[in-house]
Amino acid sequence: MSQTVPIPHGLPMERDASPFDPPRQITRLREARPVSPMVFPDGHEGWIVTGYEAVRQLMADTRFSSRQDLGILHLPYETPNMPAPTEPSPQVPGLFVAMDPPDHTRLRRKLTGAFTVKRMKQLEERIIDIAERQLDELARLTPPVDLVKEFALPVPSLVICELLGVPYADRETFQVNSAKFLEKDVSLDDKMAAYTGLTTYLAELVTRKRATPGEDILSDLARDDDLTIEELTGIAFLLLFAGHETTANMLALGTFALLEHPEQLAELRADPDLMPGAVEELLRYLSIGDIFFRYATEDIELGGEIIGKGSTVVVSLLAANHDPRRFDNPDTLDIHRTARGHLSFGHGIHQCLGQQLARIEMRAGFEGLLRRFPTLELAIPAGEVKLKTDMNIYGVHELPVTWTETAR
Repeated sequence: MSQTVPIPHGLPMERDASPFDPPRQITRLREARPVSPMVFPDGHEGWIVTGYEAVRQLMADTRFSSRQDLGILHLPYETPNMPAPTEPSPQVPGLFVAMDPPDHTRLRRKLTGAFTVKRMKQLEERIIDIAERQLDELARLTPPVDLVKEFALPVPSLVICELLGVPYADRETFQVNSAKFLEKDVSLDDKMAAYTGLTTYLAELVTRKRATPGEDILSDLARDDDLTIEELTGIAFLLLFAGHETTANMLALGTFALLEHPEQLAELRADPDLMPGAVEELLRYLSIGDIFFRYATEDIELGGEIIGKGSTVVVSLLAANHDPRRFDNPDTLDIHRTARGHLSFGHGIHQCLGQQLARIEMRAGFEGLLRRFPTLELAIPAGEVKLKTDMNIYGVHELPVTWTETAR
């Protein structure tokens, strides 16, 4: 039974207790009313879902649509330079994360073979090699250095470029534009310019691959005459964007979290067999991809509430992953925890396609970093680390680190 609590106006986004915990207001809301009405900054009324069981149920229920063309996207936070939406966003060809079956099914099915657990395991040695080569480059530098620039961003960028067949030499194009696209406080013109820059580049790339395909995922897709160039471009955008931004932020923020928990870091260094479980716990604990939207296609009961047809629903994976009804002492990082069942990769038909790839990259990245840099530490006070509170994927803008010795 829901308790009587004030209906939130907008969504508090600041992680005010620590860089890693959910906002206190979100925590209070989850404890009192896990499925709660909320008023968006533009005055529109909708819902926010923060409880683990309710979030899991919602994401498995296809009556909650992912199609932004069914409803107006009312952002849960203030965006001063963005005009208030007045009509639904059009559906973007190929962007299957914002589609429902059967369109979602048709496009996602074309990629399942490329991201199977078996194929990812076959790539593991290559991914470890990429991480180790980047660690070699890092070890040649004189500290302090920015771990984001020199390690956390290059590793997943190199991996996804190789998999997709995107020239790594073009990384400035997609890294700058994808970062701009993720900013919250940016004008619509600037956001669309970043998006257009990315999609124009990718449209030219997939057009070339259709003419002369190589041995990579985008070439495999380009051989499929069932896909249009527009769909290929949308798929390429989604894979490239998600394939480097999320893992890069996890590597940087995860390292920050471990440095702030030196006893657990020492355990990991001493026993690398703990790494797979630690990666799951870091995914749960940090929840870098927090806010998702769904649209109710009919009246739906969820968590004792009736969500009316047409309602915009905000889902907080961060709040769900820190729900004490599911995880004991959820605001504590515990590398011994069995964190399987966390929702950081989503749930249901939209569960992250590249999750096994991300896990392998994180295991290789963290294991190599801790082994090669036994004296790694922050080069600035923790309170001075620049957090990505201004972005739609959480992380750190920079992570200055230093060390006194390196190892093999």
